[in-house]
Amino acid sequence: MTPVQVAEAAAALFAAEQTRVQCGLLSLRYPGMTMDDAYAVQAAFVALKRQAVLGWKIGLTSKAMQSALGIDIPDSGVLLADMLFADGAVVPAGRFIQPRIEAEIAFVMGADLAGDATRDAVLAATEAVVPALEILDTRVQRLDTGTGRARIITDTIADNAANAGIVLGVQRHAPEAFDLRWVGAIVSRDGEVEETGLGAGVLGDPVLGIVWLARRLASYGQQIRAGQVILSGSFIRPVECPPGSRIDADFGGFGRVGCAFA
Repeated sequence: MTPVQVAEAAAALFAAEQTRVQCGLLSLRYPGMTMDDAYAVQAAFVALKRQAVLGWKIGLTSKAMQSALGIDIPDSGVLLADMLFADGAVVPAGRFIQPRIEAEIAFVMGADLAGDATRDAVLAATEAVVPALEILDTRVQRLDTGTGRARIITDTIADNAANAGIVLGVQRHAPEAFDLRWVGAIVSRDGEVEETGLGAGVLGDPVLGIVWLARRLASYGQQIRAGQVILSGSFIRPVECPPGSRIDADFGGFGRVGCAFA
């Protein structure tokens, strides 16, 4: 994509977010779009929002989701300051277009992390791990009704990896206090269980998601910094959140976190 096309695509995403009206599939408008192009669009879209960077999210960490999009690697997006909600918050009506939630383990970084990070380096750099929800939204249509074409990985990456919000639980733990592969959650909507899962669903170990992210960011001249929050990837399928939904994620001894949608 040319710089002009990158700017056009970012502007379309920004307008969709502001108007709450989804734009068409970018992969149809720019059929030659590569993953590098998509990350360039993501960066331009994020820049238009003029928000401080809170951290990063990792997506598409499960084999099932990767298979559905025909890829074999995760993707990443940027968390921004205005995306943060407190545990128990009520998301205002109209804030999002088609919100969904995922249960995740968030890493709060106590030190910078180098691009050649190892699993041990991630644990050493992590100040705390926290139960969390990610709120997903789609500025790009999920399906082009005219062609029957579903969005593909470049659409998702450009759309900031479908990220829209983050809800952090109040419980904070040392990263070595739990075997994060076995940390899981029972996720309920309006009091009924919708999804369950374990941390091992994230690349076999959520810590390895942070290793992947550190290396991916390094390839783009970026870095995980102290104080940032990293969503390590969902271990459940997305749960739809129509207006009036109440979400509760019970992580057992690890804690719990919830929110509601007005």
